Amino acid sequence: MAAQSTDAPPAQDILPQTAAAVRDQEVHPAETDVAHAAGTEADHGSGGLPQFEFQWWAGQIFWLLLIFGILYLLLSKVFLPRLRGVRDERAGTIAAAVEAARQVQAEAAGQAEAAKAEVERARAEARATAAAAKARVNEAAAARAASEEAVVNARIAEAEAAIAQTRDRAMGNVSAIAADTASAIVEKLTGKSPAAAEVSTAVKGAI
Repeated sequence: MAAQSTDAPPAQDILPQTAAAVRDQEVHPAETDVAHAAGTEADHGSGGLPQFEFQWWAGQIFWLLLIFGILYLLLSKVFLPRLRGVRDERAGTIAAAVEAARQVQAEAAGQAEAAKAEVERARAEARATAAAAKARVNEAAAARAASEEAVVNARIAEAEAAIAQTRDRAMGNVSAIAADTASAIVEKLTGKSPAAAEVSTAVKGAI
């Protein structure tokens, strides 16, 4: 009993300490609550992340919804319209470029067809010109050949006429020579000179 009375604090010492603690709590209630919370956490042995504490979930969900709403507004009102505008502008540019390319291709095809038709027309004109030139050359050649043939025929006719005249003269000389020769032979054989008319008639009859 004497040991117990020695270890237990006296009542007059406990009361002043309790009163002092009450006064400190009244003067600094926030510090007391923080210390009490720290003591409670220490008592419960909680040393993990506060995000996994159930008591903080309400605030976390609020801020999560608030941030999500702000991001949604920013995306739907600012970023997505700009991206949509850029996409639409790019699609319009691509469509315009494709349409321009199609028009250029159509114009090129039309020009190619026109050039092909022009080449065909030029070829036809060249063939016609060549045929006309050939016809003119043939006509000129035929006319020149006819003219030359006429000249040759005229020269042949002249030559034949000259030959006929020469022949006639030669034949005339032959008749005279034949008459003289016959007269000489008759005179030599008979000793008489025959009449010239008789000799001429005889020679012509023989010729």
